[in-house]
Amino acid sequence: MDRNSDRITELILKASKKVHKETKGNHEPEFTKIVKWPVECIVGPGLEGAIACETNVGYVNGSKGSLIYWGYDIFDLCAYSSFEEVCYLLLHGHLPSTEQLDIFKNKLIQYRNTPNTTRLLMSFPVEKMNAMGALRLGTNLLRQEFTDVDQDLYVPNISESEIISADEDSIPMETPPRGEEHAIYEFKEGLDKTEYENNFHSAIGYESCYHLIAGVSTIAAAVKRLRHGNLPIEPDPELSHAANFLYMMNGRRPSPVEERIMDVSLILHADHGMNASTFAAMVVASTLSDIYFSVGSGISALNGPLHGGANEQVLKMLLEIGGAENVDSWFDKAREAKRRIMGFGHRVYKTYDPRARVLSPLAEYLAKGNKENLNLFSTAQKLEERVVSELGKEKKIFPNVDFYSGIVYSCLGIPIDMFTPIFAVSRVGGWTARVQEYLKNNRIFRPRAVYNGPFDKEYIPIDGRSSEELK
Repeated sequence: MDRNSDRITELILKASKKVHKETKGNHEPEFTKIVKWPVECIVGPGLEGAIACETNVGYVNGSKGSLIYWGYDIFDLCAYSSFEEVCYLLLHGHLPSTEQLDIFKNKLIQYRNTPNTTRLLMSFPVEKMNAMGALRLGTNLLRQEFTDVDQDLYVPNISESEIISADEDSIPMETPPRGEEHAIYEFKEGLDKTEYENNFHSAIGYESCYHLIAGVSTIAAAVKRLRHGNLPIEPDPELSHAANFLYMMNGRRPSPVEERIMDVSLILHADHGMNASTFAAMVVASTLSDIYFSVGSGISALNGPLHGGANEQVLKMLLEIGGAENVDSWFDKAREAKRRIMGFGHRVYKTYDPRARVLSPLAEYLAKGNKENLNLFSTAQKLEERVVSELGKEKKIFPNVDFYSGIVYSCLGIPIDMFTPIFAVSRVGGWTARVQEYLKNNRIFRPRAVYNGPFDKEYIPIDGRSSEELK
């Protein structure tokens, strides 16, 4: 490994040592046990607190500030693993052997080439489209290139006995107080996908997951090129996934340090519990729609400013502040105006986001070689000190993953409009893994809503309706 890349590993291990020293404690027993269904829990608006499923893929401990994939600590994976290996782990539940990893990498090399999809994408006005909209379009085009599910003659090869009836299966479970012990319509043994996993035309098997992991990165890079007036670049089979992504975006081979830090960034964003985009992907998959539409739903959810895109706002905020010397006055005015400080606080974490712990020293390492980037990092560091000193202890507000990721991407030469697509390039590993896991014991998602509207209103023909009645 390159000497400078070894330095990246040292920075990650140093951060890991500090975190584990500060965050001793047990995992949350209410979220780390076998569930006995039906389960009782306190649910808030937006399904907050609801238990939707069980998983082995990943676990976020918000009070301890830890993140694990299949039992492996995120710091160890960032220090020693690669994005390819982590994707294999997420999908298959174990680290690969040398042979398994080589086979997986070769599949990614094969599926990274998407000439038909890229050609079709270029026929659209991508330069005028939102980057996430173009990525969502490209994902659907990947579906057409890889499968035949959009053909008129296509018929899903699933027997009637395996299909859950759309809504009827939820009726018994909705009957007070708990309904029937089992739903009327349900899978007998879980969905048997064996016959699909090696079928090139399948849209639900592992091959399709590999295709998406590889293809989404190619499409995202092509979107960047087209939006900035350049032609897409074909992937280089000699480069890693992270290096290829940077190469296809920037048109030059990245340095070993740039490759390593991009790889770490992808690992950090690969999975993060039942977040909005992951849940969106799983909801679509639960209807027995395919993995391409499921991932497309994840991309759509990620496009929302409350989920993806926060690192874009962080970078704009830091540029607005202008320098570390301006932080105090800017912060005082922001607090007085009750303005939200972007990149701080998290729905789950009540301490430092472990991903921010990794990205902070990496941002500093990259920024040292550039005056403008160093000014950005110094501004961020000063703002972190001020926010944590005033809001950390009392309100449990600390930096999240978005606070430093934008600086990292900026140092890597990535334009701000591509920050959220990078999120999708990474998270497709987690989306596909969660979908594959859930389908093994699938049950269509069907929450209830509480009706607060009126009853027994009289229908009045349109000619007799007054303006008051139309309100």
